[in-house]
Amino acid sequence: MIHLVHDNEGLDAPVVRFAPSPTGRIHIGNARTALLNYFFACKHGGKFILRFDDTDSERSTEEYALGIEVDLEWLGVAPDLKFRQSERFSLYDAAARRLKEAGMLYPCFETPEELERKRRLQIARGAPPIYDRAALKLTDADRAAFEAAGRKPHWRFKLAPEVVRWDDLIRGDSHIDCGSLSDPVLVREDGSYLYTLPSVVDDIQSRVTHIIRGEDHVTNTAVQVQLFHALGAAAPLFGHHNLLIGADGQGLSKRTGALSIAGLREAGVESLAVAAMAALTGSAIAVQPVHSLPELAGLFDLSAISRNSARFEEAELHALSQRVLHGLSYDAVRDRLATHDIVGFKAEPLWLAARGNLARFAEIAEWWSVVESEVVVTALPAELRTAALAVLPPEPWDETTWGGWTNAIKEATGLKGKALFHPLRLALTGRESGPELAKLLPLIGRAKVSARLAPL
Repeated sequence: MIHLVHDNEGLDAPVVRFAPSPTGRIHIGNARTALLNYFFACKHGGKFILRFDDTDSERSTEEYALGIEVDLEWLGVAPDLKFRQSERFSLYDAAARRLKEAGMLYPCFETPEELERKRRLQIARGAPPIYDRAALKLTDADRAAFEAAGRKPHWRFKLAPEVVRWDDLIRGDSHIDCGSLSDPVLVREDGSYLYTLPSVVDDIQSRVTHIIRGEDHVTNTAVQVQLFHALGAAAPLFGHHNLLIGADGQGLSKRTGALSIAGLREAGVESLAVAAMAALTGSAIAVQPVHSLPELAGLFDLSAISRNSARFEEAELHALSQRVLHGLSYDAVRDRLATHDIVGFKAEPLWLAARGNLARFAEIAEWWSVVESEVVVTALPAELRTAALAVLPPEPWDETTWGGWTNAIKEATGLKGKALFHPLRLALTGRESGPELAKLLPLIGRAKVSARLAPL
């Protein structure tokens, strides 16, 4: 029996990795794995590696790889190291040769159709559908005959029939009986590698200490532990987190583009909301708005993650995004405002006045137009317009100006409440609703107010 244990007390600087396949854009479920690894590294002063598992040359693209980097940067995740498996085949070839020489990687010649027939017969007999290791009984002459007939072998890793037990960082005591598993195929007939061998080789070479990933990889763990040992290395510690599922109860998929990070960004969802929803959903920590990624990292705790599936509601994400947006300081958005040409002394007071009315950040540009440009407004009734202009105070203006001005209009016209304030809002901003006019009025300024109230 192999038994792995962990002890986080006095933990040396860990090395973790996020290893997406660049066969599509990452979604919020992938972001969950990236963030949990990143926060773990941040919390313990460790290293976070971005590794592209791009050995599938037909489906992996440079466009997707670059897109994933953009998505992670938008989320605030900064790798300490980046590399691609497609640049490291010599390492995998050397590992495969070592396993072959040790008799732990053996050639098999069955076709997919033959394997499927075997599987069906095993099921019909009530036997577990695992590979019967028939290839181990082949003689040199048998193998030569297959090769002469044009068959190329795939290569399986010979598992030891033992129980692999580990103290999972999230799930606690876990174990897999390798006697119940088929010897996994590590190398295809065309010589290309499946996920398992390159992943283990890279984890060894990169000195990865902790593997934090989705619970859909639990059954891979025993195979990988044995493979680490076969290559002369100690296995890292493992943690398997619950998976995000959609409102329909189904898992998320890169191939369908479900809730992709790129799509959420283009829809105007705040990155901090995506990060908070990805990291905190399905844990004992309440999903909540945060003001920075370090603040969110400070909430992080692997022990708080639930064993149950984490149901994700997109409507909740959009609501959280608004709460995040409404709490952002001017310093946090200064650079983003500048991309909309919102600069100068009015930028900060406008942000503080308008942020609570925004559903998406881009909407701030509309309110900048209200205070800086010409807007289409609704003319006031003649009596109200005359009174408003007559009592319009001189500048300088501040947030008390609105109250004094509207009180004077009220005394002159007898209007009050909505009958007074709604026409004024339409005349000054061209909008049915919005930020407090007490805060907007000084930003619009007396010249623009007079022009918008003036007779047509």
